[in-house]
Order: sequence, then structure tokens, then C-alpha cells
Amino acid sequence: MWTQLRMTTGPNLKIDPSSSVALHEQVAAAIRRAIADGEANPGERLPPARDLAAVLGVNPTTALRALRALRDEGLLEFRRGRGVTVAGDATRKNELMQKANEFIATGRKLGYHTDELLQVISTLSLHSE
Repeated sequence: MWTQLRMTTGPNLKIDPSSSVALHEQVAAAIRRAIADGEANPGERLPPARDLAAVLGVNPTTALRALRALRDEGLLEFRRGRGVTVAGDATRKNELMQKANEFIATGRKLGYHTDELLQVISTLSLHSE
């Protein structure tokens, strides 16, 4: 179980309020890293947003926003009565999201816009079929 003890002692769950990165993005990134590092495994329950917020020193709304973003990415599942759990294929989805983010960051460094990056993906997928 991904307990508060692991959360408070884990080096990946540090939030920097002075960073230019939004707090909810830092929380989401910390949870992504925990999933990637095997600290939070598929099927494991995460603490409720208010507990997560208390441990990390952020507002519960910030923690909930991060959890919702990870749900939208397919890394977490929200189930009534069971709380928030790591999705069954979260590790694979997390790896894909990391690679996609690297692709986007590289494209932006090279001056590509979103529509151009989508065109590159479309072209690549046509060639691989």
C-alpha cells in the first residue's frame, strides 16, 4: 500500500512552491515518477486528495487537480467507494506520456507548433502501417 509514510519519506514527493512550475503539475509529476519507479503499483490505492495535500503542504484543490489530470491521462482510476487507484496499465501509459512529452519539448525547441507536431505524428503513423 502506498502509505503516507512512504509519501513523506520518498525523495520524489517534494514540492517547491518557489518553482515556476504550477503546484498541481509538480504534484502530478511526483505521482508519475512514483508510478514509473514502482513505488505506486497498478491496483494500489492512493491517499485521498486532502491527505495527499496535507503531506505535500498544498491546498486540497491543488492535489485534486493533479489527481484529475492523471486520471485524464489514464494513469489513475477514480472509483466510488474505492477511492483513487493506480490504473492497471499505468506503467505503460506513463512511459508513453513521458516519450510524448519529450517529443513535444524537442519539437518546441526546434520551433514547431502543435499542428506541425501532429502532422509529423500523422506522417509517421501512415508510414508505419
